Amino acid sequence: MDFRMDLVPARRKQVISSLMQLYLYDFTLFQNLDVNQDGAFPDYPGLDDYWKKGTGKYPFLMTNGNTPAGFALVDRLIDPAEGDYYMTEFFVMQKYRRSGLGSWAARELFERFQGRWKVTQVKSNTPAQAFWRKVIGTYTDQQFEERINPVLGHISQYFTSQKINTIN
Repeated sequence: MDFRMDLVPARRKQVISSLMQLYLYDFTLFQNLDVNQDGAFPDYPGLDDYWKKGTGKYPFLMTNGNTPAGFALVDRLIDPAEGDYYMTEFFVMQKYRRSGLGSWAARELFERFQGRWKVTQVKSNTPAQAFWRKVIGTYTDQQFEERINPVLGHISQYFTSQKINTIN
């Protein structure tokens, strides 16, 4: 596999918008989402903000070779109590799941944005919870805190990323 992850320029934002339709389709297993009369999910709220300067929002495209394989949306948090960065959305196409792409992409983002992270999963999405516990646990040597939102029941992991020193 030839994985890459790059920031998406504004001229290519349609690729994220298109992949978002697949993400929302997958999400129908966990949330009550419906398509409109044209068979499309509604536009993701605030997606255009990822291409506005100074918003602290970062859209990444995951590829295998030149083929889109997923995306990640990362936000710079304003509330210091919550952390520095938030994994707003993270999607790997089914074809690439269990290929190592998701784990690799998550670690890449943690390395690029060093600081305190928050990663959240909806309470009914147990596959995502298992994925993030494993990835974050491996990355931090199990040094993360998990909290449950008292109102919605969503699960969040909190941890600090830092450059991993490798010995050659």
